[in-house]
Amino acid sequence: MEVIGSPKPCNEVDAEGLAIAVFKDEKANNGLLKTLDAAVGGMIADVIESEEFTAKQGETAYFHVSSKSLKARRVLLIGCGERSSYKAAQITQMAGTATRFLRSKNVKTVAIAPRADGDAEKVAQTAAVGAVMGLFELDKYRTSDKEKRELKSVTVVIEGADKKAVQRGADRGRIIGESTNFTRDLANEPGGYMTPTILAARAKQVAKEFGLSIEILDQRQMEKLGMGSLLGVSRGSDEPPKLIILKYEPSRFRSRKGELLALVGKGITFDSGGISLKPGENMELMKYDMTGAATVIGTMRAIAQLKPSVPVLGIAPCSENLPSGKATKPGDILTAMTGKTIEVINTDAEGRLVLADAIAYAKKLGATRIIDMATLTGAVTIALGDVNTAILGTDQKLIDEVIASGTEVGEKFWQLPLDDEYTKQIKSDIADIKNVGGKKAGTITAAAFLKEFAEDTPWAHLDIAGTAWGDPATPFRSKGPTGVAVRTLVEFIERSAQP
Repeated sequence: MEVIGSPKPCNEVDAEGLAIAVFKDEKANNGLLKTLDAAVGGMIADVIESEEFTAKQGETAYFHVSSKSLKARRVLLIGCGERSSYKAAQITQMAGTATRFLRSKNVKTVAIAPRADGDAEKVAQTAAVGAVMGLFELDKYRTSDKEKRELKSVTVVIEGADKKAVQRGADRGRIIGESTNFTRDLANEPGGYMTPTILAARAKQVAKEFGLSIEILDQRQMEKLGMGSLLGVSRGSDEPPKLIILKYEPSRFRSRKGELLALVGKGITFDSGGISLKPGENMELMKYDMTGAATVIGTMRAIAQLKPSVPVLGIAPCSENLPSGKATKPGDILTAMTGKTIEVINTDAEGRLVLADAIAYAKKLGATRIIDMATLTGAVTIALGDVNTAILGTDQKLIDEVIASGTEVGEKFWQLPLDDEYTKQIKSDIADIKNVGGKKAGTITAAAFLKEFAEDTPWAHLDIAGTAWGDPATPFRSKGPTGVAVRTLVEFIERSAQP
């Protein structure tokens, strides 16, 4: 799909459908709404004055047009609530609502007027991201009732803005939106179609298409490196584990004393819980337990095209977690790459085990800052629901930068504490540490476990278990994988590249 940036007045944009942001208490007696109201014979004023349309967030009003003063043949009003609250998240949602709604009406070309203040390039980028993300569907494997209608083009309209700036924003937004949807597609694949080997192959395709370097470690190589923690998880499966290492190296980059950021993502392609078997209800959703790895690959896909001036590592430890006669048992001792010994209390706390060796390996490759992301704990959904992603870590500046990057793109993060006292909960009687710390503060003790492997390297941990899957569907997003954190990580990397 083509994404175009345009500075033209909305009535001059050549598109079948035109979507307009409308704010609470706004009237149709001036500006753009007045022009559109005249084109639809006063119907916009009618629905606003009758309070049939009150512009609450996500509300829509749809009109067919037959006026020479407007090129579009359909007009969609999208409620955006209070103008003072109209930020990146709301712009993204408005644009996603526009593409989803108008596609459902079989409109092929769409123009979107986000009507947001601020930098035109940034607004165009934000709207383009939302427009592309809005088109993702779960129906890949349906043979009937499948969404077959497609948009040919989306035009983001920022009236009076610099044409080149708006197009740059539209181009960047398309790249980020497509990479987010790529992440969502990976996360939605059934476990049988997304084994560690298949995920590694998809990463190879990304590397080849967009010019990333890639290395994939197999089981024998991991054994030589002493990755007993990761390999302890894969032991129960007939599918071999893989450790994916992607690297982006800019042709010209600004080096800050050899700094190297590593993104590390949990890649459990299916999680049954292992010997500590999960309940059967909703176990099918455990195909998304590799969302952290998918997020890493999707982010690397985006930055390879956006070309920031800093190098980035992307590391994805990939395994299945299944019960078998070979599987790790509760009470077993694993030895991580660092030599640290781990008592396995619960085999369903496997994500931290694969991340432990991956974080250690990131340090071995020279990472000076590490951000990991994982669908790590059920406890985080109790604490924060599906609104905020939990963030914890050892470096406050790094944490603050991630949170600020999320705010800029409309993704929410909430910092949880990581006091030294929590580490006491993961002390083992028979090994150095154990992989669970009891019922209290489960999200925090999981991070405390990872902290043992990050050690002195500045590190932040994103627990995306509550935000990586959206249910139910919304006007701007299908049910299913959300692609959370891709936008934030891209923003973070690009900020890191600034002088």
